[in-house]
Order: sequence, then structure tokens, then C-alpha cells
Amino acid sequence: MAAPVLRWGCRGRRWALACVDGGSCYRRGPPTGSTCDRIRGQSSVAQQPLHTAQKPRKGEHKWAAVVGLEIHAQISSNSKLFSGSQVHFSAPPNSLVSFFDASLPGTLPVLNRRCVEAAVMTGLALNCHINKKSLFDRKHYFYADLPAGYQITQQRLPIAVNGSLTYGISAGKERGQVIPKRVRVKQIQLEQDSGKSLHDDLRSQTLIDLNRAEGQLRVDANISVHHPGQPLGVRTEVKNLNSIRFLAKAIDYEIQRQISELENGGEILNETRSFHEKLGCTVSMRDKEAKQDYRFMPEPNLPPLLLYDATSLPTGADPQQVINIDQIRETLPELPSVTRERLVQQYGMLPEHSFTLLNEVGLLEFFQNVIKETRAEPKKVTSWVLNIFLGYLKQENLAVSESPVTPSVLAELLDLLDSRTISSSAAKQVFEELWKREGKTPGQIVSEKQLELMQDRGALEQFCYSVMKDHPQVVMDVKKGNSRAINKLIGLVRKATLNRADPAMIKEILEKQLSTFCGMCEEHARLLHRYTHGSVICSLPSHHLYLAFLSMLSPPNSPPTTVPPLFPTDRRGCVMFPSLCP
Repeated sequence: MAAPVLRWGCRGRRWALACVDGGSCYRRGPPTGSTCDRIRGQSSVAQQPLHTAQKPRKGEHKWAAVVGLEIHAQISSNSKLFSGSQVHFSAPPNSLVSFFDASLPGTLPVLNRRCVEAAVMTGLALNCHINKKSLFDRKHYFYADLPAGYQITQQRLPIAVNGSLTYGISAGKERGQVIPKRVRVKQIQLEQDSGKSLHDDLRSQTLIDLNRAEGQLRVDANISVHHPGQPLGVRTEVKNLNSIRFLAKAIDYEIQRQISELENGGEILNETRSFHEKLGCTVSMRDKEAKQDYRFMPEPNLPPLLLYDATSLPTGADPQQVINIDQIRETLPELPSVTRERLVQQYGMLPEHSFTLLNEVGLLEFFQNVIKETRAEPKKVTSWVLNIFLGYLKQENLAVSESPVTPSVLAELLDLLDSRTISSSAAKQVFEELWKREGKTPGQIVSEKQLELMQDRGALEQFCYSVMKDHPQVVMDVKKGNSRAINKLIGLVRKATLNRADPAMIKEILEKQLSTFCGMCEEHARLLHRYTHGSVICSLPSHHLYLAFLSMLSPPNSPPTTVPPLFPTDRRGCVMFPSLCP
């Protein structure tokens, strides 16, 4: 029951999906019946798609929503907040319960130092003001999973106040544009967790588990809507949301429900609601019109919690007996916002790429280890880690720590690619082999499968010439100005070389050969040389010479010229040359 819980509240703010200026807005729309009507017996509406911001039609009014979040996060500690009982996920019910957890008479709370340090660290990370003096209170209410009849919390003077969380969303018109957002944090408080009710519908009974060590995060969302410039509306509270996805769905649904209720002449009740996960709607639980009196009072068994910084630390104080705010500040890791900014500045990656690296557990560390061991450019490493490596992980539903490809192995593969030992397609083939967990190195796989790039430029030039000779129509397209046609030639050369040729070198050779290539066979070229007595071959480009020869053989408005049998002719006796010139 006394599992340590960190609770903080976000001040009510205009919901990002319902803001008036530049964001999304809600406008009048016809209500739709919901399956939830049958559950709660009241009028409701199904969840409607959000309307994007635009000028309202005549007679329409925009709505703005205000959302406040109360977040309950369990602290990662070995023991509970006020007792020495262990905290262990999925332990048998009531197997980790001390006398204090069971609220036996005469037992006293003992504050867990680790939990206080975690609360201070959280406050610093959220830019809060840390109160050097905070108080504990008793919050009285009766419930079966609270055997003491009260809960120890921090109502009057919490440990941290007035914080903020800045984040960014990729929603700009330009690629890589991130719009900054800011959420205010009202306070952070240490709070004793209650027990857990286990409902047995088969036997119509409820059992209580006082372990309460589930390592989960729960959120209560307070939501209201109003017209801009008018007083805030009546709020409802949606309780015990245990995932970000359900939180977003519950907020979106409740905003639309309230708007539709008001648009149809109804009123919003100050009530507590729950979110029905399968139906995707909120359901009324109980009203809050009669405000519950929790009869807050100071906790008599806990003195004020005193914290210190470098300036107020008593001389000669035992470090084990005091908590130093500045010392905790020094142990803070680099915060995500700072890390994302550093990645963008240091490696030139797009902001959304930095978000992906941080959102996947262990991916940032993997990326940085690859960067340390490879000569490849950071942008190429980013592309491989986020596209190839992460794609394989998601395909097999693996964590980064379960990957068969280590950072050093990927770094070796990227070095082979960077040195042009292998092509990009060959590198992907090597990576596929590495994923099979056969214990081979990239170098061994390249050698066994003969994936090295061709180093003989002369041989590659011959491949390029043969491809152009065999595909005259593609060459003609290139000469007519079709810039994409050369890519087809590159693909044909790569196919002919079994993907062992460097595409950049292929393109260089093709461009050079295309500038002089006319498409004549050697036999026709010798005939042309003899026919013109070799007088113009040196003075004209080959493709111009070829055209001149054709016009000479068959001048305009004249019957076809009789040509030697070496030249193919059609039924009319016209010369049929494989001309590749524009």
C-alpha cells in the first residue's frame, strides 16, 4: 500500500488540438448517436474527426478546450515510500506487506531517502522550483484499499512547484520543421499509494492487494470547453488512464462530447468519468457536484522535509543525513531536449531523426557507438541505423539489445561501403547475411559471395560500350535530352556486372562514351571511311559524320541512293542504319 508514488499536475492549458490561434479548432457539427448511450443511459455522441483550423461559416462559433493532467508515476526504488517492504513487480498478492502497510496500530512511517532524491531530480528535469522546506499531510477518505482511512500526501507545501516542459512537434510546412510547445507544471508531490482492488465478478466479491508495486503510470485528465473570450466551462475528470494512446483518445472524445452536448442545448456536469477502451468513449462514474471533504491535516508522524543547496548546507553535516539539491543537479543526465539539439547540430540530421533515436530504447547508444568506430559520414550512419537496422528490428519485433548485429559489426560494414569496396546493394545483401546470426564478419561474407566492386576500369568500359550498343533506343533517349534514361543504362550495366560495379563510376564512363558514341557497327564505320575517302572523319564528330553520310546516301526529294550490300535496306530500297543520333 505504501508504494512510492510521484504525482505532479499540469496546469490547465489550451489543448493543442483545440487551440484557436493557428492550431486546430472545433466547430459546430451534427451529433451522432454512440454505443455508449446504452451504458450510461444519457445522451452522448460518437467520437468525431477533428476539424482543422479554418474560417468559420456564418453563424458558426469556434471552441477552445482546456486540459489539465494529474500524473501518477511510481518511483523506481527498492522499497516503499514509508516502509521497508520491497517493491517487486508482479509479486504474489499481499506478499510484500509490512505492519505499517497493513495499518496496524502503533506503526510509524519512515521516509525513503531514494524517493526524495528521485522527486528532486524530477523537479529539476522539469524546471521546477525546489522547495527547501516541504510538508506532509493526511488526506482522509474511506475506501476498502486504504485500511488506515487516510493517505499521506503533500497538499499544502509540495516538494517542487512552478515547472515547465518544452517539447517540439514535426508539423511545419517544410521538411524538418519543428514547432516548439510548452506545458506548465503546477507542482510535484510525494504521495503514498493506496492498495489495489481485484474484482472477482464470478463470485461477486472484491479482494485487496496491498503490494501495489506495478511500476505503471496513471493519468487523470480534467477537460472543459468554452468559447474564446468567455469564462472557462465546467470540467469533467477522466480517471485512471494508463497509456498515452488511451489518454489522447479520451481527451479527443471528451472534447467533442462536451461541444456536441452544449451545441444541442445540454449542460456539462462536474463529474468523474472513465474511458471505455473497447468502445472508445467516456462513461459517467459519479458526480462531483458535492465536493468531497478530505479533511486535510498535517501528518503528525513526519516532521517537515528539509533540503539544502551549496549555500545553505550546514557546516560539518553528514552527507548521509542531508539531501543536497546542487549535488543531485550535477548527477542529472543530459536531458532529451538538449540531446536532440546536440544531435541536429553535431551530425546535421533532421529533427525528426533525433526524436526517433531518443524514442527507441538503446538506439541512441547504438548509433553513437557506430559513429565512434566507423569512417563513414554521420548522415550515412543515420540512414543505415534508422532505415535498415531499425527496419529489421521492427520486422522481427526485437529490442535494440536483442539485435544480432552489433555496433562494431555495422561499423565494419559501413567502412567497406565508404571505401567503395562494395556497392550499396551489396552492403544490404551483406547486412541480410549478418542478421542470420552465423557469426561471420562483413569481410568474410564479401569474400565468400564475391561482392567486391570491379576495380578494372578497362573491363567496365567494355561493359558500358556493349550495353549502349545493345540498347540503341535508350541511348537515343539520352541524346534527345531525357536525363532519366541514363539511369536505365546504369542499371543494365550493373546487372551485366552482377552488381559489382560502382554506380558513380558507371555513370562517369557512360557520360564520356555517350559524348562520342554514334551507334554504328565497325563494318559500317569502315565503309563510311572508304566512301568519304577518309577526308571528313577527323574534322567532324562521329554522330554528325554519320548524319552527313545518311543524307549523302539519300538526299531530300530524291530517290533512294543505291548502296553497297553491306548496308541493310527496306522493301523500298531505303537505307536502314541503326542511327542513335538526335
